[in-house]
Amino acid sequence: MRHNHVNQSHVRWYSPHLDRDMQMLVFGHAGARVLVFPTSMGSFMQYRDMGMVQALERHLREGWIQLFCVDSHDAESWYAEHLAPPERLRHHTSFERYILEEVLPYSRHVNPNPYLIATGCSFGAFHAMLLGLRHPRTVSRVVGLSGAYDASWWLDGHQGLDGYFMNPLAFVAGVQSDAQRQELAGVDIIFAVGREDRSYGTNVGLSEALWRQGIWHAFRPWDGWAHDWPFWREMILHYIGGPDSR
Repeated sequence: MRHNHVNQSHVRWYSPHLDRDMQMLVFGHAGARVLVFPTSMGSFMQYRDMGMVQALERHLREGWIQLFCVDSHDAESWYAEHLAPPERLRHHTSFERYILEEVLPYSRHVNPNPYLIATGCSFGAFHAMLLGLRHPRTVSRVVGLSGAYDASWWLDGHQGLDGYFMNPLAFVAGVQSDAQRQELAGVDIIFAVGREDRSYGTNVGLSEALWRQGIWHAFRPWDGWAHDWPFWREMILHYIGGPDSR
């Protein structure tokens, strides 16, 4: 049955993984589940407030997608400069467990559609890409818009296995298992960035690393800087997918 309005619900619960209340906005009633990460230290309300939900209004009304917009934990992890890099990574691991063991089970309870898209803009794109690469059996498609994919930018040059497995550039380049390549190849990886964006080089590097591993993906450079909401509202319509995402 076709809906003539976009459903919206506000969800809040205490997260045992993060030891605090976390909030989320859900938009839509059916279709592919879309996990939306905000920009650095952004709010769960950001996607609505910056016009992204409005841009996707038809997708939501038609039941092609359902958005699950989560809150950030960046101030306690990647952007917690008062913490040593290994501690920042430990806090991000807790956030990842919150996503995998709390948010995604909730989304499946609300909507049993098995197709999961992870997306975000800027630092949200980093989160989406990292989740998709680390958990390719869980994420069906990644849509990264204007992301930077070298985690060392936020780790003060920290080296080690903990940093390696949280760094898309390093992680993809280091894949040695055919089984792992096959799993990664099962994810529909799409990322776009402006050619004048400071993170453009990390996008080129990730694309090259994926091709060296024989992993198909869509890397889409845009002219200019293209690192702002008007561009992202246009980009998302190109790459989120339509009825074929159901």
